[in-house]
Order: sequence, then C-alpha cells, then structure tokens
Amino acid sequence: MVEKVIPIRLDEGKGLTPSILGQLQTPNAFTKDTRGRQLRDLRISVTDRCNFRCTYCMPKEIFDKDYPYLSHNELLSFEEITKLSSIFATLGVEKIRLTGGEPLLRKNLEVLIEMLAKIRTVDDLPLDLTLTTNGSILRKKAVALKAAGLHRLTISLDGLNDDIFKKMNDVDFPVTDVLDGIAAAQEAGFTNIKVNMVVKKGTNDQEIIAMAKHFKGSGITLRFIEFMDVGSSNGWDMAQVLPSKEVVARINAVFPIEPIQANYHGEVAQRWRYLDGSGEIGLISSVTQTFCHECTRARISTDGQLYLCLFANAGFDFKTLLRSGKSDLEIANAVMTTWTGRKDHYSEIRGSHTAELSGTRKVEMSYIGG
Repeated sequence: MVEKVIPIRLDEGKGLTPSILGQLQTPNAFTKDTRGRQLRDLRISVTDRCNFRCTYCMPKEIFDKDYPYLSHNELLSFEEITKLSSIFATLGVEKIRLTGGEPLLRKNLEVLIEMLAKIRTVDDLPLDLTLTTNGSILRKKAVALKAAGLHRLTISLDGLNDDIFKKMNDVDFPVTDVLDGIAAAQEAGFTNIKVNMVVKKGTNDQEIIAMAKHFKGSGITLRFIEFMDVGSSNGWDMAQVLPSKEVVARINAVFPIEPIQANYHGEVAQRWRYLDGSGEIGLISSVTQTFCHECTRARISTDGQLYLCLFANAGFDFKTLLRSGKSDLEIANAVMTTWTGRKDHYSEIRGSHTAELSGTRKVEMSYIGG
C-alpha cells in the first residue's frame, strides 16, 4: 500500500511542464476546457500536514512520525500564492478555498488571507475567500481569520458520538473541542458556516440523524459527503459507500425535506430544505451522482502543482514557472493552455472502469484538499 501513495515530490519535485505558446494571448476569463467548462474556483493547499489521522484521508499507518513531509522552502510562499491567485483571478476565478492538510497549521495564515483579500475579480469584486478546517484550533484563530478578510468557513465533523468521532480522527480528539471551534466562529461573526460529514457505511452512518438534529435550526448548513476513492492510501471500498439517496431517505423519514435549486452553476452539493423552514442540508455525491460535466475547479498543491481533478495522477509544475522569472502574462497563458486541454471526468468513468482504475496511483487528498 505504501508504494502506491504518491509523494508530493513527483519526479524529484517536478510535475508536468506547463506549455506556454509562442504567441502570448490576453488573459481570457471565458477560457473553456475540452468539455466546455470554465475556470471559476481555485482550491489551494497551504500545508501537507494535519493534526488528525482520519482513516479516509491520512491513515496513521502511512502518515506516521517518519513520513517525509515537505520542508518550508518546498512550500509556495504567501507571496507566490498571492501572485498565482491574482493571475487566476484575471482568468475568471471568483472563489478561492484554502485547504490542507489542516490549513490552520500554516503559521500566520491570516497574513496570507489579508493579501488575498486585496485581489479583485474581472468584475472588480473581492474574491469569495473561504477555508476548510477540522476545527481543532478554530477557537484560537477565528477572530484573526475574520479580521483578515476571510468570508466563509467549512468545518469537517464526522459525528457527534465521541467514540465514533475519535475512531474517525484516530488521534483521540474530542467532539466538544470541534463544536467549541464552531461556536467561536459564530462569535467572531462568521455566517453561512458549513459542516461537512464524510459518511462511511458501517462506521459512522448511524450518526446521520443525530447530526441532522443537532444542526437543524442552527443557521449552519450540514453537508453529507459520500466516502470517495481519493488517493491510494485510504483503503476505499464501494461497499463502504452509503449512497446520498439513502441519506436523504433516512433524514426525510424523521425530518421531512424537499429539494431546492442550486445557488450557482457548478455547485457540488445538492440542496434540500426542511419543510418546517428550519434550514437546509447538502449532499455531495461524487460516487453515485457525478457532477464532472459542470466542474469549474482547479487545485494547487502545497508545492505549487496545478491539478485539474481531485482524482488526478499528475499535476502541472507551476512552482518552477513562478521561481524562474516568468511574467504574469506568461504564467496566465500557461494556465489557459493547461485548462483548454483539460478533459478530466474520473467520477463519470469510475463505475465502468473501477477494476482498471483501482491500480492507478492518484494524488492524496492531503496534498490538494477536498
């Protein structure tokens, strides 16, 4: 199993070389890939480290104390992240999500957020800045994150039962501390908070109703995520996937719900609202109900590799471009060339090629975020 995990250093630190055409073009916010999908969302992993060892993401058996994490000089600097984000904004990106690993482990992250908050979209609007966290140190960071200009938060929480949650995070971390982090975020003024629950059949699916009951009427949107085959280290098995339609059926039997329209084109979560008006839930179903056809997301790994799919097996080395003196226009053209060649649709072909794809190495979630 260890041999199948992709170290973030591909080919001794370099992924695929992005192509820059001889005739440079003006940045185009309407650049489309081979399937007509435009680039609108960028997810940036700011660290490959995490203080949890969730079995579906960074299992302890592989990501142990001897695991070769990236050194500081291998990470993109805040200045490099900001430069790259500014370039992506000229190409139509409107939302940036900071991920990890656990992004709050990156020292002085609020400084980066301040820098990103100054960037404007092609419509001269602020970027929609959001962050995904396990909530473990949110109590310490919430006020600073809000003051720096972070707009929204997504917190991962896989159950309310302490025994189940500790089994999932595998570091004996208590639920109460995550709930306290969520409370701290609310106290700091964050609204539109989302809580993500990865559902593994036979592991934590008995927590679905308890989670729904807890967050119903709280103003927080709870989203249920099907257990996905991201990376090669999590021992994914289709038998452990609880289809979202089953989650809907379980909740509807207790708290009647109905489907509602997406907030925007390309939204990954299907929205459902409680009939009594006490809020909504979301379902992210990349295994059983694919959404490849409207995916508008690109991902930057901790060391500056551009990945075009969560399930990719290779990235494009933009760190080398950044550090080789290339101009913003040249880098923008490299992004456009890379995006126009994009044809990824892994989730759509998973069912018919599962056996064939099971032996294919895929980048780990901890390197490019969820």
